[in-house]
Amino acid sequence: MQEHIFCTTTRVLYGDTDAGGVVYNANYLRYFEIGRTELMRAWVLSYRDIESLGLVLPVTECWSRYKAPAFYDDLLTIETTIAEISNLKCRFNYRILRAQEHLDRPKLLVKGYTVHAAVTRDGKLARLPEEILLKMTPLTQVIEKTEALAK
Repeated sequence: MQEHIFCTTTRVLYGDTDAGGVVYNANYLRYFEIGRTELMRAWVLSYRDIESLGLVLPVTECWSRYKAPAFYDDLLTIETTIAEISNLKCRFNYRILRAQEHLDRPKLLVKGYTVHAAVTRDGKLARLPEEILLKMTPLTQVIEKTEALAK
């Protein structure tokens, strides 16, 4: 199966770092959001367009594993894939990397996932529209177990 990986970059802001000079752990969720938002805009439908359909996709679950720190002014690559899709929810996987001058490949800093439910503006569970399912399904990478991400 071909893997559909969407890549985007972001630079670490000074305000993203903690007193120790490294990116504060919760900020990686913002980086996940950047990757997810840009993937959806490029390949599926922008979140603005999804909201115009009367839906929002709140995070219902998240997980991350921290492998190495990121620092102020690092240029990060965010790799995002659509891991699962159903009528009611979807899951995105992420890898955040930093290029290393002395290494042939980038350094993995963080990996993780988020799960999103489709809900109406008043908070009721809803089905994802067919147009979204038709665009997302071919991009999906089915992961049978969450632990597969940890390998």
